[in-house]
Order: sequence, then C-alpha cells, then structure tokens
Amino acid sequence: MFKSISAIAALLFAAAILYAGNGLQSTLLSVRGDLEGFPTAIIGLLASAYYAGFILGCRFVPGMIKGVGHIRAFVALASIASSSALAHILFVDATPWAVLRFITGFSFAGLTMVLESWINERATNENRGKVLSVYRIVDLGAVTIGNGLLAIAPPSGFQLFVLVSILISIALVPVALTRSDSPAPLETAKLDIVQLYRVSPVGAVGAAAAGLANAAFCSAMIAAFMSAAIIGAGLFQFPMGSLSDKVDRRFVIVGSSLLGAGASALLASFAGLSQNALLGFSFLFGAFIIPVFGICAAHANDHSALGKAVATSGGLLLLYGVGSVIGALVGALVMSAFHPAALFWYISGVYLVLAVFSLLRIGINRPSIVGKKTRFIPMAKSPLTRVYRKRAKPQPKA
Repeated sequence: MFKSISAIAALLFAAAILYAGNGLQSTLLSVRGDLEGFPTAIIGLLASAYYAGFILGCRFVPGMIKGVGHIRAFVALASIASSSALAHILFVDATPWAVLRFITGFSFAGLTMVLESWINERATNENRGKVLSVYRIVDLGAVTIGNGLLAIAPPSGFQLFVLVSILISIALVPVALTRSDSPAPLETAKLDIVQLYRVSPVGAVGAAAAGLANAAFCSAMIAAFMSAAIIGAGLFQFPMGSLSDKVDRRFVIVGSSLLGAGASALLASFAGLSQNALLGFSFLFGAFIIPVFGICAAHANDHSALGKAVATSGGLLLLYGVGSVIGALVGALVMSAFHPAALFWYISGVYLVLAVFSLLRIGINRPSIVGKKTRFIPMAKSPLTRVYRKRAKPQPKA
C-alpha cells in the first residue's frame, strides 16, 4: 500500500494544491458577489456556469489529452484556470464572471480527469479502493483548507484572487517533475456513456446519483454542518475504500447508500432538534454518503480496458456534473415547494434507489470470489510492455 501511495505522491500533492485553490475560489466568489450586491439568483447562476463548463470539458478534453498527452494538457488547462482567477479582478461584473466560471469549470474538468485517470492507471484492482480513498481524503482536506484561507485577507480586495492563481500555478510543478510513468496513450478520445454503462452499470448510475444528491446537499448546508459532513467523510473514506478492496465493491455501495439514506432521513425527521444532534447526523451523512462516488469510480475502473482510464474518468465526471446541475435545481425546488427539511427526504430517496439498483445488479451478476483475484505483476516501463501488461482479474460487471 505504501509503495502504491508513494508512486503517486507527486500527483496527490498537485491535487491538494489545485483543489485548495478551487475551494478558495468557489467560496470567495460567493462572498465577493454578495459584497458587490449580486442577487442570490445571480450568485447561483455563477455556480451553474461552472458546472456547464465542467460538463463541456468532460466532453472535449479527452481529445486534447489524446492529441498532446496528459502532462501538456494539464499544463495548458492549469494556465487557463490560473489566468481566469486573475481576470475576476479586472471585470467585477456578473456577466464576465459567469464567462470566467464557465472557463474555470471547463479547465477543472480536464485537470481532474488527468489526475484521476493517471492515479487509476497506477492502481490495481486489489488496492484501487484504498488508493482512491486517499485521493478523496486529500480532495476533501484541500477544499476545507482552501475555504479557511478566506480569512487571511479581505474578500473585498484583490489579494485572495492572486492567491488562487498562485495555488493553481504551483500545482503545475509536481506534475511537471513527477517520475511516475505517464498513463498509456489514449486509444480513442470518444466519450461513450452507453459503453460506460455497459461496462459498469452501478459505477455509471452511482456517479449520477452522487451528483443528484451531493450537489443539493452542498448548496443548502451552512458551514458548520458541511464541516461535520466533511470530517465524517474524511474519517470513513479510507476504511470503506479498504473494505471495498476485500469484497465485491457493490456490497459496500449498497451498505453505504442505505446507511447514508438513513442518516439523511434522520436529518429530515429531527430538523428541529438541537444543533449538536444535527451536527451528529451530518457527520453520519458525510461518513456514508460522500465516499460512494469514489467507490463507484473504483468499481468502474476495475472493468475499464487498458488505455480507457481517461474515457472512464471523463464519463463518470460527466455523469456527476449533469447530476449536480439537476440535483441543485431539484433540491431548490423541493425546499421551495415543501420545507427545507424535505431536501433530505429527496437525498434519502436518491440513495435508496441506488441501493436497490445495486442489489438488482448483484442478483444479475453474482460476485466473484475475492481470493481468486489475480495478483498484480509489475512490468518494465517501456510503452510497448504496457500494451501486454497483465491486469488483475476484474470483478463481475456491476
């Protein structure tokens, strides 16, 4: 396990710096927009513009990666994202900011795709759950730290925008200097969602479900409850990822979805309780809900062919992005039509559907015996040997 993490240490370091910058920027724009007198609807539109760019990036960045390679694509996209952060200072208006958020979303879709596909290619079926759990912990921790950086300078000034740009730019260094082998060249730049579903139904549906539910939660929660959820996710992410390496990952997805749905139902049922009780339920919610996407991603990558890591990562991110756009909208409509606590009944319903779907897939494709997994055999670093590299025997299709 230590060898697996050390092999991607540079990528994890780059991810930490990058996501800290993105976390700071997302919070900063909301606060600064409020200070500038932007209506709440306009501030929400900025988030929608980001996800619109993110979705488009998932569609077109694989072509860029196929044309110039992972490292050059990462450098180009990080440079664009860094410049966009600085451009917010020059054009303090809702329309230019919406355009810049679209560009940032496009760039971060590609940056995330490069990192996740690279990390997935360095993992094996026997340790992918643990490796991706460490990556998710880095992600959550970096975003939390990024949000905390808001306190080091006034949001009404230019300093925090400069800091965002610096963080995104510094993230280039570990990627440019990494000794980790570059991922195998892409066989195709086509993003085929139908093929992704055929390869891993639970992975595809789980990614969409996570977007539908998690975006609604994030858009509605206040800082204290969000922090409790992130702490819960950080503490449970690795144990759940480790468990998914030992058993059929779909069983972990079912269990986590059911427990998360239960925690969400508790939040809906006891919304009038003390703040401490709600913080406890938020902790449980984050502990079981937030890790689901990572486990679904690990499951989908278990079945992806060599050279398909970018397509798999891009497809999952696309489904998550589309789900996020729809989920944020549906969550707002549910709260407006009923009661703010109804949001958690909606989230609970989404994860109950995912649990039922996963159980049905387990019934269709019986789980393999974990003990019969093929041991991963490391090969030489020649690009030719990658083509013939033996992968661990995949688990049954989801």
